[in-house]
Amino acid sequence: MTAPAPLPPETLRYLEHVRVEKRLAARTVTLYTLDLQRLQQVAEQVGLPLLQLQTAHIRRAVAQMHAGGRSGRGIALILSGWRGFYLWAARQGLSDHNPVQGVRAPKAPKPLPKALGVDDAVRLADHAEDGADPWLEARDAAMVELLYGCGLRVGELEGLDVAPGPDTERLGRGWIDLQAAEVHVRGKGSKRRSLPLGAAALQALQAWLAQRATPFAPGRLDAALFLGQRGTRLSAQSIWLRLRQRSQRAGLSTPVHPHMLRHSFASHLLQSSGDLRAVQELLGHASITTTQVYTRLDYQHLAKVYDQAHPRARRK
Repeated sequence: MTAPAPLPPETLRYLEHVRVEKRLAARTVTLYTLDLQRLQQVAEQVGLPLLQLQTAHIRRAVAQMHAGGRSGRGIALILSGWRGFYLWAARQGLSDHNPVQGVRAPKAPKPLPKALGVDDAVRLADHAEDGADPWLEARDAAMVELLYGCGLRVGELEGLDVAPGPDTERLGRGWIDLQAAEVHVRGKGSKRRSLPLGAAALQALQAWLAQRATPFAPGRLDAALFLGQRGTRLSAQSIWLRLRQRSQRAGLSTPVHPHMLRHSFASHLLQSSGDLRAVQELLGHASITTTQVYTRLDYQHLAKVYDQAHPRARRK
């Protein structure tokens, strides 16, 4: 579609309606205008007035836009503009049907989860800053080890207690068991799962627990495993902030967030073991199709190795 299509009177009335009565921003009105020009071109292609277009015409237009490279999200926005016009036309008695009703944009491919390389993940976990508060350093190191070493969600990490208590089940809390080298969490859908604690995570937790109560008065300590500097449970937002700061201080090229460490845990474990079912159980996914996204990550890694190493893959 090249030259803008001249708009018929009903579309001009609709644009005036959204500008004056709905008081939409000028930029939004401009986008609506472009959408209606596309719709008018569709009508001209099939030789029908705009208000007589049928669902089949709209579906064909969607297919053409998709074949032309427009994204699913972009097509969805255009369809939304068209749908609004036909709804208005029906209220005005100008049309007795909405040809856009039931038409959906093509599904956009799901982006791959962002995972760190193994070297960067280890670099983040091993990072220690000279002169930093040892209490904060011990806490943050233990958080990183649990996020990367166990693949926890940030909500699961936030909800961990030092030990199970009378309200643990009611509040949906998790806890750690150093003697059994396990962490117990409640994930999505209130599903409980137990995860093994690796040697690095155990060591980091022991170092943190040795310092955890130090700044606070006896008997006034929250049951939470990870505390803020006021002695209360550390919030998810604070965990995000501390992890971002740690990744920057460690010299990583991208700011790290908790879910990136969960993705890294899954990707690295799958690369090493190839056991998709085990990774599903460790992540707490209800369906293995959710876990299969990490096989795509693994393929990307293999393809990169191939392109860099195989003589037949080298570009001339």
